[in-house]
Amino acid sequence: MNLKKYQLVFEITAISILVYILHKLVFFLNEDNPKLQNFHFPIELIYGFFFICSLLIILLLLKVKQKNIDNVGYTFLLLTSIKMIISFTVLYPITHSGNINRTNEKINFFIIFALFLTIETIVTIRILNNKQ
Repeated sequence: MNLKKYQLVFEITAISILVYILHKLVFFLNEDNPKLQNFHFPIELIYGFFFICSLLIILLLLKVKQKNIDNVGYTFLLLTSIKMIISFTVLYPITHSGNINRTNEKINFFIIFALFLTIETIVTIRILNNKQ
């Protein structure tokens, strides 16, 4: 099995786990803070959702790279747009909930979204720069 081919997937997994642990540590150290409690979606669910989306995007980009590297950028834009639409749909219940921590939960959601978007963008740049 060619592990070098899927090195990007392993890197995404490692970075995601590391950031999740750090994020969870922030919640653990502030467990008495009422602003970080009673979220509509648990942090594990949000990380899992974005992690799976990122893995799917990267795997599809690697598949597109094998067929035609010129389409990798367009595919990235399309898949990222689809992910954004799905993310907004997931975020909709948070924006319309009566939870007093709604603002903190939205900020938390967007931080995780931006983190995974950054990871996907960097990986896509690496794929495009590695024309073989």
